[in-house]
Amino acid sequence: MIELVATTGSTNADLAARLAARLAVPEGQWLIADRQSAGRGRQGRVWSDGAGNFMGSTVVYRQAADPMPATLALVAGLAVHAAASPLVPAPLRAMLKWPNDILIGPAKLCGILLEAVGAAVIVGIGVNLAQAPQVPGRETIALSAFGPAPDRDLFAAALAGHFDRELERWRTFGLEPLLRRWLAAAHPIGTPLAVGEPGDEPLHGTFAGLAADGALQLRLADGTTRTIHAGEVRLATL
Repeated sequence: MIELVATTGSTNADLAARLAARLAVPEGQWLIADRQSAGRGRQGRVWSDGAGNFMGSTVVYRQAADPMPATLALVAGLAVHAAASPLVPAPLRAMLKWPNDILIGPAKLCGILLEAVGAAVIVGIGVNLAQAPQVPGRETIALSAFGPAPDRDLFAAALAGHFDRELERWRTFGLEPLLRRWLAAAHPIGTPLAVGEPGDEPLHGTFAGLAADGALQLRLADGTTRTIHAGEVRLATL
């Protein structure tokens, strides 16, 4: 259930428009673009549309017994991690960073954007397969750094399959096993982090795991732990 388009503004915006028009958008269907002219990241930042990269979106319809919708960022992160990890040569590895980044070393490989539309959540994912976009203040990387760029369509099929499996686990077993698996794929406990929006004074601490609801646990220099529910999180040097 993969729909391909050559060019569009934003696959997230396209699915949002379909939902607003009450058009059928089945769960499990992906809209994937060769190029985007208005791709967006967190807080409306421009997201590069590098040719050969993966740019796609899907819809999840919230059900009464589902975990909190914000934790779909963790679901998506695990799916991308599973799809990308076989393409990263040892001793390097893909690592998850809360809430929705995939890193190789300090460099960002992937962006994930969740947008709520009524009872639906649109999950938009961009993965640097062929080109690493220039992002002010951020180091980025593409999988082409390790050899020929992965085939976009094969990657899309793999990612869709992993996302379906992670979504089913999320719905069937809840957050606890998902959080354990997420932590196993993340940067280590004790990793220095800085939390704060650009231009603000960041809060420094070390990674202390995840709370039961999926929030970030940040251990501060005084030994206390701060629970972070939202914010820009970066690897840092204490």
